[in-house]
Amino acid sequence: MADERVIADFWFDPICPWAWITSRWMLEVEKVRPVTTRWHVMSLAVLNAGRDLPEDYQKTMDTSWGPVRIAIAAARHAEKQGQDPSEVLGRYYTAIGTLFHHEGKERERATYEAALAAAGLPTELADAAESTEYDDALRKSHHEGMDQVGMEVGTPVIAVDGTAIFGPVVSPIPRGEAAGKLWDGVRLVMGTDGFFELKRSRTRGPIFD
Repeated sequence: MADERVIADFWFDPICPWAWITSRWMLEVEKVRPVTTRWHVMSLAVLNAGRDLPEDYQKTMDTSWGPVRIAIAAARHAEKQGQDPSEVLGRYYTAIGTLFHHEGKERERATYEAALAAAGLPTELADAAESTEYDDALRKSHHEGMDQVGMEVGTPVIAVDGTAIFGPVVSPIPRGEAAGKLWDGVRLVMGTDGFFELKRSRTRGPIFD
């Protein structure tokens, strides 16, 4: 009998390089464990709203609205077309994450349109980047993930069977059975009552290969 598949709900902001690595790890996990990732949107701009931030980071937050607004617009478009919003979000995330993190593209309309086209979505969804039309839905999606783990962490957030955790934060991307073993460990600590944190100082930056 085949193992019953586990649903892993994953909240991401496309601009975060660490969430990008974790998301690519989840795709590796799907190859070696009976896991399906269900994609959701959070927003670092929403998370950091009202906080006293360094000027450079505030500028980063100011330019982070566009990609997440488009993500919500893409999910809404999928629903209207009778498509799976998670599958569409996954395609959009892969496309825009590749442009941001592998190709170093700017957060601008040309990049958004290129990502939408690569994901098989209408390029006019890029209009959402400068609109507040989807902000209520964005905040709702954000809080569905972040309220499970608390606002002192960021992205990614993964939830399985009613338990959520921030992370894992890892570099480079674990591949093959190494990805599966990390997943097994994450599930173990997630299932431990009262478990809150494991951490050590980062000694390397994001490695995307």
